[in-house]
Amino acid sequence: MTTTAPLPVRSDPTASPAPGTAWLTFAALCSLGAGAVHAAAAGAHGAHLPAVWVFTALAAAQLVWGGLALVRRDRTVALIGVGLGLAAVAGWALAKSVGLPFVDGLDVPEPIQLADVSAAVLALLVTGCAGLALVGRTAAALPTWVAVAAVAGFAATGTVATSGVEHGDSPVHAAHAAHVVQPYDPALPIDLSGTPGVTPIQQAAAERLVTLTLARLPQWADAKVAERAGFRSIGDGFTGTEHLVNRAFLHDSTTLDPDRPESLVYDTTGGGRRLVAAMYMLTPGTPLSAVPDIGGALVQWHIHDNLCFSPAGFVQGITDAAGRCPSGQVKPTPTPMVHVWIVRNRCGPFAALEGIGGGTIASGQTRLCDHLHGST
Repeated sequence: MTTTAPLPVRSDPTASPAPGTAWLTFAALCSLGAGAVHAAAAGAHGAHLPAVWVFTALAAAQLVWGGLALVRRDRTVALIGVGLGLAAVAGWALAKSVGLPFVDGLDVPEPIQLADVSAAVLALLVTGCAGLALVGRTAAALPTWVAVAAVAGFAATGTVATSGVEHGDSPVHAAHAAHVVQPYDPALPIDLSGTPGVTPIQQAAAERLVTLTLARLPQWADAKVAERAGFRSIGDGFTGTEHLVNRAFLHDSTTLDPDRPESLVYDTTGGGRRLVAAMYMLTPGTPLSAVPDIGGALVQWHIHDNLCFSPAGFVQGITDAAGRCPSGQVKPTPTPMVHVWIVRNRCGPFAALEGIGGGTIASGQTRLCDHLHGST
């Protein structure tokens, strides 16, 4: 039977602490302080239950380990402290840089604030001090009351700062709350904030694409002008939505450009052709796994792999159960595409068509309908 080797402890109360024990004591105090800050953070995130559970679990782990490290001095405790400290610091870094997409309330990066910096520094000290205890390094003499006062002051600062930051009032989440029910309106400045998991860079890219499309696509409002520029109908106007495709634009090197859109979408329900969207298309044969990341979760590319065309380029129907077209008809090369609507849409500015017109999306994805920015 094997036992864990304890950190050496001197029996003489007047002697200096054994190598490692002072470091472990300081690590324990830091862990207790970090646990107090995270317990306060759990209350500040009360509007998001998953975040509350994460902070509560972390606080409990840090408080339990801190108490254990004060009464049990062995290498196992020190090793656990190193791991716990590293996990806390890594979680903080991820939450502040990219967010934690699997935790509601922490899925969007928030600004770095005094409260979370305090907790991160304390966790980092736990890692370092427990590591020094693990290797038996000797700590400089420091009265216990000084260490307690230092950690308590630092933890108190973080706890007070946390109590003043209600999660729902942070700059990022306040913006989400302000726009969560605001629909996409082409007549207003484009603001697509509020979608979980979308970074500021992705949001800005999506807003730029919509704004540029709104400004430049109307040059094709007259379908006759479009036809003179090389656009040709695929013959689906009877459905209420007609697509005009420009083969030259489809095979050039330009993408996501309303001056050279690969396809135009017209509403034909009123008997004429009313321009309602651009359908930007990539080079035929591009896999869905290689589409550009424009807008993150705001934008979803799709392909049409179930349509059959005549040799002249007109839609004739859909494929059979085996994915084949009737004799004399052809199935085009799958081509990733995305709509940008210049009119309101119940599923937002990047909605695909409904039904069979919605196409096929990447494996594992769910059909996107942006209810946050969709119009009723």
